[in-house]
Amino acid sequence: MSRGQATGDRDHGTVGPGAGRVVARALIAQIAGWLLVWIAAPLVASQPSMLALALAQGLTAAVLSAALRAEPWWIAIHLLFSPALVLALSASIAPAWFLAGFLLLLLIYWTTFRSRVPLYLSNAATARALLGLIPLHQDTRVIDLGSGTGTLLRRCARQRANCHFAGVENAPLPWLIARLACRALLNVELRRGDFWDEDLSRYDVVYAFLSPAAMARLSLKLDRELAPAALFVSNSFPLPDRAPDEVLELSDRRRTRLYCYRGPGRRF
Repeated sequence: MSRGQATGDRDHGTVGPGAGRVVARALIAQIAGWLLVWIAAPLVASQPSMLALALAQGLTAAVLSAALRAEPWWIAIHLLFSPALVLALSASIAPAWFLAGFLLLLLIYWTTFRSRVPLYLSNAATARALLGLIPLHQDTRVIDLGSGTGTLLRRCARQRANCHFAGVENAPLPWLIARLACRALLNVELRRGDFWDEDLSRYDVVYAFLSPAAMARLSLKLDRELAPAALFVSNSFPLPDRAPDEVLELSDRRRTRLYCYRGPGRRF
C-alpha cells in the first residue's frame, strides 16, 4: 500500500522523470487530443454530439499518452476524463458536489501525481505470506512503507503480539482510517509523513507495495540504511539492479509475487 526520482533527486515524494515533466506530458496529451478532434470534426458527414467528441478526444489523448510512455493509470485518466466531464455537466450536478469529490480524492491520493505511486491495498494472502517470513518467537520490528489504510499491519499485528509493526503514510484520509482501525492494537505505530525520511536501519523487516517508478530510488535507500541481516519484501515490483533471493508466488486472484531480498552478505 502506498504512495511514494531519479537517482540523487532530493525532492522527497517524487520519483522517475520529475513531477513537472509528468504533468507537462499529461497536459500535452489532453490539449493535443482536443486539437486533433477539433480539426477532424468538420470532416465527419454528420454533426457529432458533444459526448461523441469527448469519447474521441479521450481515445486520442490516451493513445498520445501511451506514445509518450506515460504510466498505465495516466492512460486510463486520459481515456475517461473528457467523457466523464461531459456526462457530469449534462447531469446538472450542483457545483458543490464537484468540490466535495475533488477534496475527497485529494485526501485519498494526496501527492500521487508527483510520486507516481497510487494507492495499492495489500490483501489477506499477502499478510499470511509476510507472517510466514517473520520468526514465530522473535521480537521483530516490521515497517510498511506507504501503509495506506493499515490492512496489512492489522492482520499481521493480531497474529504476532510479540512483534512491533510500524507504518508510514502521507495521504491524510488513509492514514486517519488506519489510525482509527488500529487504535486497539498496542504493537502498531502509525505515522503520517514521507517514508523517504524514515530511517530503515531500525527494522528487521521492511515491506513495500509501491510502483516501478519508486524502486530505483528505494534501492539506493536500502543500500544506505537497511541492516545486513534484515529482510526487504516488495509486493509485485522487484528492485531494478539485483536479483531477489526468493520470489513467493501467491495463489490469490491477482497472482501476487513477493520479491524477497535477504542479508547478510548483500550490498544492503
